[in-house]
Amino acid sequence: MFRAVTLHRMLKLAAAPIALGVLSACGGGGGGVDVADGGIRGTGSSVGPVSGFGSVFVNGVKFETDGRVSSDDGIEREDQLQEGMILRIEGEWRVDGRGNAESVEYDDTFRGLVANLTQTLDADGMVESVRFTIYGQTVVADQQTVFKDIALETLADGAFVRISGWREPDPNGRYRASHIGLMTQDETNVEIEGRIDEGSLQLNLNQFSINGQSVSYTDSAFAGSLTEADLADLLLVEAEGTISNGVLIAREIDEGETRRYRRGSGDDIEFSGPVSTDYNASDRSFHINGLIVFVDDNTEFDDGLSASDLTAGMLIQVEGDFQDNGSVLAEEIEAREGNASVDGVLDVNTLNFNDQTFRVGGVLVQLTPRTIITDDDSDLRLKLADLNGSYQIEVEGIERQSGSGVALEAIKVERNEEDNGPAADRDYESQGQLTQVQGTVFTILGIDVQTTIDTQFEGTSRDELIDAFDAGQRPVLEVEYSEPTPGNFVADEIELESED
Repeated sequence: MFRAVTLHRMLKLAAAPIALGVLSACGGGGGGVDVADGGIRGTGSSVGPVSGFGSVFVNGVKFETDGRVSSDDGIEREDQLQEGMILRIEGEWRVDGRGNAESVEYDDTFRGLVANLTQTLDADGMVESVRFTIYGQTVVADQQTVFKDIALETLADGAFVRISGWREPDPNGRYRASHIGLMTQDETNVEIEGRIDEGSLQLNLNQFSINGQSVSYTDSAFAGSLTEADLADLLLVEAEGTISNGVLIAREIDEGETRRYRRGSGDDIEFSGPVSTDYNASDRSFHINGLIVFVDDNTEFDDGLSASDLTAGMLIQVEGDFQDNGSVLAEEIEAREGNASVDGVLDVNTLNFNDQTFRVGGVLVQLTPRTIITDDDSDLRLKLADLNGSYQIEVEGIERQSGSGVALEAIKVERNEEDNGPAADRDYESQGQLTQVQGTVFTILGIDVQTTIDTQFEGTSRDELIDAFDAGQRPVLEVEYSEPTPGNFVADEIELESED
């Protein structure tokens, strides 16, 4: 399993989960949101990863489109889009979760060859995350990243990929991938972005560098109204072209990803991304995606968040209004960073299409319109019904209170190969906070797991966990367990998730 956030953030997010209730929505693309019609909630821009289709789900809204996509990266139609790709939609959205798109725009963040890849493994040797470069630009990917035609575990040096992602708060210009798709190698069709290296811009020679990658250009390479004189003032720049003798010869130069978040046809904006600067309590602001966001007494914090939880690197979603000075006043802020997970074969006869739920290893999984359902071995656009079978299911999400119990609100559901073994042979793995201790039984993600003399403890002991719980702590645990009889869960190994 992955550790997308540090332990103290996981505990903060898990400490005060909100009630889910029953969502009548469709994650992963089909069917829409089945609620009564409502009024306009926003008119302007919605920027975020695609979570489903029919037409396009972005930031929890089903946008009806005309099927056209504006892009210079070879994507012209909606049916060419893939889950996890970050879109900018101009249009309007309503309180019923539906919207109408006036335009849909997509732009790759990177295209090119993977190099210098390193893996971060968990205690069992499974890949938690990877870090690599594309022509000098650093990219990280983890279990929340959507992969197509390649997987987190198989990504390696020499793969030619397209990446859609966000710039992270790193002084060396690191990016976090939302989507990675394998492409046919073609170094006449590469793209990078980042800040121009200090002192590298030489207008008389038509060249600069980004993180050490040399870029040359002609006067005709500038997109739109952008001119060579603008280069010195750009926060981020993107360059597309051909790699020749180690130099990127740019056929097009444009502003980087910050242009996604400019004020559009209306004042409202919804967007997701990693926080760039910690929340500043003195002026009640933080930075994200090149924007300054302010909060006030009317800002609604979901997911048990508070303003002080907004620390650099945390993935969130913001809804707000542009102000006259170009800043955004937030109406609502919610977490989009996973803090819990479960992995195993879907429990038999637990698919509930009305509630959009199912169970894996006893854990209740709740889908929402923002849930991505994917299979990196398939180009199919999957829906909840496509999980019906003996598939290995990996769910990354956010731990929530659901009525009197707990649910795992799914951010991403990945369907893997079928497992046709007997149910008694099927093992599970979950990660979540310890919420109850009764003797030798630990409760994690709403299920009671029995510990025995054979249970192995990594980084802790049974007594230490009990003492921590009695002292008011809610440690985050990774538990490997089995189900010898229906509804009877026994822990094989429990590992304390430590802060990295």
